[in-house]
Amino acid sequence: MKKLLVIGAGFLQDFVIQKAVSMGYETLAVDADPTAIGFAHAHKHKVINIIDEEACLSYAKQENINGVLTAATDFGVLTASYIAKNMGLPGLNYEVAKLVKNKYLVRKCLFEHDVDDSEQAYEVNEYTDLNLMAEKLHYPVMVKPCDGSGSRGANRVDKASDLMKACEYAMNSSITNRAEIESFIDGREYGAESLVINGKVHVLAIMKKWMTDPPYYAELGHAIPCGLDPEAEKKAKECVIKAIKALGINTGSVNMDMLITKDGKVYIVDIGARMGGNMIGPCVIPYGTGIDYVGAMIQNTVGDSVDLMAKEHTAVATKLLAFDEGTINRVPDINLIEKEYGVEIYHHMFEGMHVNEYRTNLDGCGYIVAKGQTAENAEETAKIVLNLIKKEAFKKLYDK
Repeated sequence: MKKLLVIGAGFLQDFVIQKAVSMGYETLAVDADPTAIGFAHAHKHKVINIIDEEACLSYAKQENINGVLTAATDFGVLTASYIAKNMGLPGLNYEVAKLVKNKYLVRKCLFEHDVDDSEQAYEVNEYTDLNLMAEKLHYPVMVKPCDGSGSRGANRVDKASDLMKACEYAMNSSITNRAEIESFIDGREYGAESLVINGKVHVLAIMKKWMTDPPYYAELGHAIPCGLDPEAEKKAKECVIKAIKALGINTGSVNMDMLITKDGKVYIVDIGARMGGNMIGPCVIPYGTGIDYVGAMIQNTVGDSVDLMAKEHTAVATKLLAFDEGTINRVPDINLIEKEYGVEIYHHMFEGMHVNEYRTNLDGCGYIVAKGQTAENAEETAKIVLNLIKKEAFKKLYDK
């Protein structure tokens, strides 16, 4: 029985852990949280901070693992790559992993290799003269941390006087206290999910995305089919492949976000060398394409033959349980809603829970997954269910 180590054992990594167990792999997990949900399903686990490369490597060696991966978080990418490098296992090249972690260096690489239609991009840190930087930019621009995920720390800036505040916000959201500034693009956002196997890039899907309004631009959901015309979708996939090759990503999952303008220009705005979050792995890709994405990712990680055969599939849409600030006064009957509307609901709501206004993925309370004959049908169902949950969850206690 081959041994797989999963870096991270939170809600989204738990889907990978459970899948690996069901496939017959001995599954181990590490996470800094001793109550991490994935620990209950892994064969073995250890409480270790996932950014502690040496501690995770020591545990991996102790257990003599055959493969290591992370999913749905950028914070485990370097650690998984470091372990693979030091144990001679299949994995992302460590120098490439360090490159992909830096959003500015990624943007610079894509620009130099003419991957997409990108324009200005700069990196700033605590020593940057932001007043000088503010004067040379062409506005509007987007400012975001050079590392991290989930739209945390991202802001649109329309004039020079607002740049310093946005840069400080982004740097405070960065582990390395650095931010990237790039041109703001007026386009529709899409997601792309790929799996690199033996150096060959397989673009699994281009996904439609819904985002919050400015200034936060946080994800609200995904859908397949994406709704692009065939030529635009073909160009998007070509840009994905060119980006992966330019960056030197040699193996594993790759999640991208891109903006596509009305005149067909493509701008890649974020790349993660790991499976995407927000139910992309366990639901969006398998339901929308028929490909067992999580299973294929695991097979690829341990060096087994990878099955990318597409099976029965349908249109799919997801919506985050994203609310305004408030207190959840009652948790709706989730099982009843699932049966009535034919959806899947994953949540961590509880009575009396204080909810922040939704600004990043961390503010979400879960996910709704809906299927339909078209993406529009699926989206409409998900929206109906979301509004129903909002209405029920925030009823006053005296309405019981």
